[in-house]
Amino acid sequence: MKDLSDKTLGIIHASHITIKAMEPYIRKYIPDVQIMHLCDDTIQRDNIRAGAGVIPKVNYYKFAQYAHNLEEAGVDLILLACSTFNYAAELGRPLVDTPIAQIDRPMMEKAVRTGRRIGLLATLETTVPASERLLDIAAAEAGVQIERKTVLCSEAFEEYSRGNIEKHNEILVRAIDQLAEEVDCIVMAQLSMSALAPYLKDTKVPVYNSGETGFARVREMLEAMQ
Repeated sequence: MKDLSDKTLGIIHASHITIKAMEPYIRKYIPDVQIMHLCDDTIQRDNIRAGAGVIPKVNYYKFAQYAHNLEEAGVDLILLACSTFNYAAELGRPLVDTPIAQIDRPMMEKAVRTGRRIGLLATLETTVPASERLLDIAAAEAGVQIERKTVLCSEAFEEYSRGNIEKHNEILVRAIDQLAEEVDCIVMAQLSMSALAPYLKDTKVPVYNSGETGFARVREMLEAMQ
């Protein structure tokens, strides 16, 4: 692997939850990279208040502002760590010169290369429309037709928010076992769900999380800048 100690990654978070969730993947994939976190919990709060499928326009503005702030700080790559308003990455690209990555995109691209029946597992209702859209975009770009099977486990997110990670994992493992009977692979819609990865060694179908796929892509992008 190339030495990336001269590279800086700026990460925009819509909730502090994702900062802790990504720590293992930062250590695994980009331990030599300097990290700058920008977190605004009001983004996630307002996304949830607006309801599924609705993103307050002000949140897109906030993302553009934070991307500009990180560019001024001299980062080499900007990563959007939120799944719910992943569209912000697309809107932000024309506004800054610094490359922008989105945490879920590599996972979706991998899924549509794996099979045609894809399970989407989410724990937050507001994330579902954005994740379904991103999966459809990945399929269209790959030139394939897919069938989506979406499962929402809201109770798992409630347990995660309370710090009950073990209960969160139990709920999702059961859901994955059931969903695996109907699909060719499964994507986990939120970064927080990546905590489940160690418990998914013997699943019936591949289960992808954005922690592993997202940070593997980040490393590739930073290495390509050398």
